[in-house]
Amino acid sequence: MQKLVEIRDLTVRYGNLTAVDRANLDIFDNDFIGIIGPNGGGKSTLVKAIMGTVPYSGEITLGKPILNGGKPLIGYMPQITTIDKAFPISVREVVLSGLQNSKGFLHRYANRDKLRVDELLSDTGILDIASRPLGELSGGQLQRALLCRAVISDPKLLILDEPANFVDNKFENELYSLLRRLNERMAVVMVSHDLGTISSFVKSIVCVNRCVHRHDSNIITAEQLHNYNCPIQVISHGEVPHTVLEQHKHCSHCDSGK
Repeated sequence: MQKLVEIRDLTVRYGNLTAVDRANLDIFDNDFIGIIGPNGGGKSTLVKAIMGTVPYSGEITLGKPILNGGKPLIGYMPQITTIDKAFPISVREVVLSGLQNSKGFLHRYANRDKLRVDELLSDTGILDIASRPLGELSGGQLQRALLCRAVISDPKLLILDEPANFVDNKFENELYSLLRRLNERMAVVMVSHDLGTISSFVKSIVCVNRCVHRHDSNIITAEQLHNYNCPIQVISHGEVPHTVLEQHKHCSHCDSGK
């Protein structure tokens, strides 16, 4: 295994609020990681720090396999709520924009780039809406377009922030199956609030609630819960299925307020 990302003593603060506190985490080339934790616990902040879009203290080191001439080979699929659907751009143009990080803003797209776009759009079932503007897309269609944009540069690491929000169950299952296939050639890190669904797809689980704990399995035992004090979704079966998120107990240094 090759190490793609090494995180040491990562701390992210927003004013007086500590979002991530002294986190340590390694990401390897064959990883398929599900990041879970309570709302406001720092999940999205952790991935934004890896992407370099928020200021932080500590160290984030990108390994040689993830660098291309000094440019990180990271594909990123943001939360759908961060996308301006009123922006006048088509589905095809959205996907092509995924090449800007690896080739530069002044890059002129070659025919092979456009063929690659059509291939991805076909694989995700949205080739027929390639010319449609963002404002006319459903949630599932927009998610497909954003996924195509994230992988068009063939990254070594794919990061997705709540990719299954605002989509139906059919697309959710298709998405996870597609991510499993992508994991054959790239590492996948996915933020999710639904461990009950992703646990059958991911290989490892990272629990984030200011502190960060990695479980090198998609099964979390009662012993691990006790040792790491991480939240986990408990599925209850009955006439009305429901999910309970166990209360999260902070690490000792989080409790100390340091």
